[in-house]
Amino acid sequence: MQPVANSSYPLDMAEPWFTAVERFGPANGAWSNYIEWSGLNQVEELVSLDTLLCPPVLMDVRDDYWPHIVIEHDYLMLFKDLEVLRRALAASDVKEARLLCVLRDPIGPPILAAELNSFRFVGFDLVEAETGVSALSNCGGWPELDNAELSRWGLITDYHRAAQLQKELLRGHPEERHADCDLWALFAATE
Repeated sequence: MQPVANSSYPLDMAEPWFTAVERFGPANGAWSNYIEWSGLNQVEELVSLDTLLCPPVLMDVRDDYWPHIVIEHDYLMLFKDLEVLRRALAASDVKEARLLCVLRDPIGPPILAAELNSFRFVGFDLVEAETGVSALSNCGGWPELDNAELSRWGLITDYHRAAQLQKELLRGHPEERHADCDLWALFAATE
Protein backbone atom coordinates (compact mmCIF):
# COMPACT_ATOMS: atom_id res chain seq x y z
CA MET A 1 0.00 0.00 0.00
CA GLN A 2 1.37 3.40 -0.92
CA PRO A 3 1.09 6.28 1.53
CA VAL A 4 -2.13 8.20 1.05
CA ALA A 5 -1.93 11.98 0.72
CA ASN A 6 -4.78 14.21 1.78
CA SER A 7 -5.15 16.65 -1.11
CA SER A 8 -6.47 19.44 1.13
CA TYR A 9 -3.00 19.90 2.68
CA PRO A 10 0.26 21.13 1.16
CA LEU A 11 2.35 18.18 0.02
CA ASP A 12 4.92 18.53 2.82
CA MET A 13 2.16 18.21 5.45
CA ALA A 14 -0.22 15.92 3.60
CA GLU A 15 1.24 12.52 4.19
CA PRO A 16 -0.35 10.65 7.06
CA TRP A 17 2.13 8.77 9.21
CA PHE A 18 1.50 5.70 11.32
CA THR A 19 2.72 4.47 14.66
CA ALA A 20 1.81 2.00 17.37
CA VAL A 21 1.99 3.06 21.00
CA GLU A 22 1.47 1.40 24.36
CA ARG A 23 -1.99 1.78 25.78
CA PHE A 24 -2.26 3.76 29.00
CA GLY A 25 -5.48 3.39 30.95
CA PRO A 26 -7.08 1.85 34.03
CA ALA A 27 -5.50 -1.57 33.35
CA ASN A 28 -2.04 -0.02 33.80
CA GLY A 29 -0.73 -0.20 37.37
CA ALA A 30 0.39 3.44 37.30
CA TRP A 31 -2.99 4.77 36.13
CA SER A 32 -4.49 5.79 39.48
CA ASN A 33 -1.30 7.62 40.48
CA TYR A 34 -1.29 9.40 37.12
CA ILE A 35 -4.94 10.50 37.49
CA GLU A 36 -4.27 11.72 41.04
CA TRP A 37 -1.16 13.68 39.91
CA SER A 38 -2.67 15.13 36.73
CA GLY A 39 -6.20 15.80 37.97
CA LEU A 40 -7.52 14.53 34.62
CA ASN A 41 -10.44 12.64 36.16
CA GLN A 42 -12.43 12.65 32.90
CA VAL A 43 -9.74 10.73 30.99
CA GLU A 44 -10.80 7.13 30.42
CA GLU A 45 -7.70 6.15 28.46
CA LEU A 46 -4.85 8.39 27.42
CA VAL A 47 -4.22 8.43 23.68
CA SER A 48 -1.05 10.38 23.07
CA LEU A 49 2.26 10.58 21.30
CA ASP A 50 3.86 11.26 24.69
CA THR A 51 6.86 8.95 24.74
CA LEU A 52 6.82 8.55 28.52
CA LEU A 53 3.13 7.74 29.01
CA CYS A 54 2.36 6.04 25.66
CA PRO A 55 5.76 5.02 24.29
CA PRO A 56 6.08 3.60 20.79
CA VAL A 57 6.05 -0.20 20.84
CA LEU A 58 8.60 -0.44 18.02
CA MET A 59 11.82 1.48 18.56
CA ASP A 60 14.51 -0.73 17.04
CA VAL A 61 15.04 0.37 13.45
CA ARG A 62 15.61 -2.70 11.32
CA ASP A 63 17.40 -2.31 8.00
CA ASP A 64 14.22 -3.04 6.03
CA TYR A 65 12.37 -0.18 7.82
CA TRP A 66 14.59 2.62 6.47
CA PRO A 67 12.69 3.25 3.22
CA HIS A 68 9.39 3.26 5.14
CA ILE A 69 10.00 5.46 8.19
CA VAL A 70 10.09 9.17 8.88
CA ILE A 71 13.65 10.07 9.84
CA GLU A 72 13.10 13.42 11.56
CA HIS A 73 11.85 12.22 14.97
CA ASP A 74 14.38 10.45 17.19
CA TYR A 75 11.83 9.87 19.93
CA LEU A 76 9.04 8.42 17.80
CA MET A 77 8.93 5.60 15.26
CA LEU A 78 6.72 6.88 12.46
CA PHE A 79 5.98 4.79 9.39
CA LYS A 80 5.00 6.20 6.01
CA ASP A 81 3.40 2.91 5.00
CA LEU A 82 0.65 1.37 7.13
CA GLU A 83 1.12 -2.15 5.77
CA VAL A 84 4.83 -2.12 6.63
CA LEU A 85 3.93 -1.13 10.19
CA ARG A 86 1.30 -3.88 10.39
CA ARG A 87 3.84 -6.47 9.20
CA ALA A 88 6.40 -5.19 11.71
CA LEU A 89 3.86 -5.49 14.53
CA ALA A 90 2.86 -8.99 13.44
CA ALA A 91 6.53 -10.06 13.43
CA SER A 92 7.17 -8.55 16.87
CA ASP A 93 6.29 -9.82 20.32
CA VAL A 94 3.93 -6.88 20.87
CA LYS A 95 0.69 -8.20 22.27
CA GLU A 96 -1.42 -5.06 22.48
CA ALA A 97 -0.87 -1.59 21.11
CA ARG A 98 -2.88 1.38 19.94
CA LEU A 99 -2.44 1.87 16.21
CA LEU A 100 -2.49 5.55 15.24
CA CYS A 101 -2.58 7.57 12.06
CA VAL A 102 -1.11 11.01 12.71
CA LEU A 103 -0.74 14.33 10.91
CA ARG A 104 1.79 16.86 12.13
CA ASP A 105 0.88 20.55 12.17
CA PRO A 106 -2.28 20.39 10.05
CA ILE A 107 -3.37 23.77 8.70
CA GLY A 108 -7.03 23.15 9.44
CA PRO A 109 -9.40 20.48 10.75
CA PRO A 110 -8.01 17.24 9.28
CA ILE A 111 -9.86 14.77 7.13
CA LEU A 112 -8.28 11.50 6.10
CA ALA A 113 -8.58 9.99 2.65
CA ALA A 114 -11.32 7.37 2.22
CA GLU A 115 -8.71 4.58 2.12
CA LEU A 116 -8.01 5.28 5.79
CA ASN A 117 -11.62 4.91 6.98
CA SER A 118 -10.52 2.31 9.53
CA PHE A 119 -9.21 5.22 11.63
CA ARG A 120 -11.37 7.64 13.61
CA PHE A 121 -10.40 11.06 14.81
CA VAL A 122 -9.73 11.19 18.57
CA GLY A 123 -8.21 14.66 18.96
CA PHE A 124 -5.16 16.88 18.91
CA ASP A 125 -2.04 16.49 21.01
CA LEU A 126 0.63 19.13 21.62
CA VAL A 127 3.96 17.33 21.84
CA GLU A 128 7.25 18.99 22.67
CA ALA A 129 9.38 18.61 19.58
CA GLU A 130 12.67 17.72 21.26
CA THR A 131 11.71 15.01 23.74
CA GLY A 132 8.21 13.85 22.88
CA VAL A 133 6.50 15.00 26.09
CA SER A 134 2.85 16.00 25.74
CA ALA A 135 2.12 19.53 26.93
CA LEU A 136 -1.50 18.47 27.44
CA SER A 137 -1.15 15.39 29.58
CA ASN A 138 2.35 15.28 31.05
CA CYS A 139 3.42 18.77 32.11
CA GLY A 140 1.43 19.26 35.30
CA GLY A 141 -0.90 21.88 33.86
CA TRP A 142 -0.72 25.37 32.37
CA PRO A 143 -2.61 28.55 33.28
CA GLU A 144 -3.76 28.70 29.65
CA LEU A 145 -5.37 25.24 29.81
CA ASP A 146 -8.31 24.15 31.92
CA ASN A 147 -8.18 20.37 32.52
CA ALA A 148 -11.89 20.23 31.61
CA GLU A 149 -10.94 21.13 28.02
CA LEU A 150 -9.39 17.70 27.53
CA SER A 151 -11.51 14.85 26.21
CA ARG A 152 -11.88 11.34 27.59
CA TRP A 153 -8.70 10.58 25.59
CA GLY A 154 -6.74 13.46 27.16
CA LEU A 155 -6.81 15.47 23.92
CA ILE A 156 -8.21 18.73 22.58
CA THR A 157 -10.99 17.97 20.10
CA ASP A 158 -11.31 21.38 18.43
CA TYR A 159 -8.65 22.31 15.86
CA HIS A 160 -8.92 26.07 16.44
CA ARG A 161 -8.54 25.70 20.22
CA ALA A 162 -5.55 23.36 19.81
CA ALA A 163 -3.82 25.76 17.38
CA GLN A 164 -4.57 28.70 19.69
CA LEU A 165 -3.18 26.83 22.71
CA GLN A 166 -0.04 25.89 20.77
CA LYS A 167 0.66 29.61 20.18
CA GLU A 168 -0.36 30.69 23.70
CA LEU A 169 1.98 28.20 25.39
CA LEU A 170 4.99 29.28 23.37
CA ARG A 171 4.21 32.98 23.77
CA GLY A 172 3.48 32.71 27.50
CA HIS A 173 6.36 30.37 28.40
CA PRO A 174 9.27 30.97 25.99
CA GLU A 175 11.76 29.65 28.57
CA GLU A 176 9.90 26.35 29.01
CA ARG A 177 10.92 23.75 26.42
CA HIS A 178 7.68 21.77 26.87
CA ALA A 179 5.79 24.81 25.58
CA ASP A 180 7.48 24.55 22.16
CA CYS A 181 5.18 21.94 20.64
CA ASP A 182 4.17 20.39 17.39
CA LEU A 183 0.42 20.08 16.88
CA TRP A 184 -0.56 16.52 16.03
CA ALA A 185 -3.93 15.29 14.78
CA LEU A 186 -4.48 11.75 16.07
CA PHE A 187 -6.69 9.11 14.51
CA ALA A 188 -7.03 5.72 16.24
CA ALA A 189 -7.60 2.45 14.41
CA THR A 190 -11.08 1.08 14.93
CA GLU A 191 -10.29 -2.50 13.95
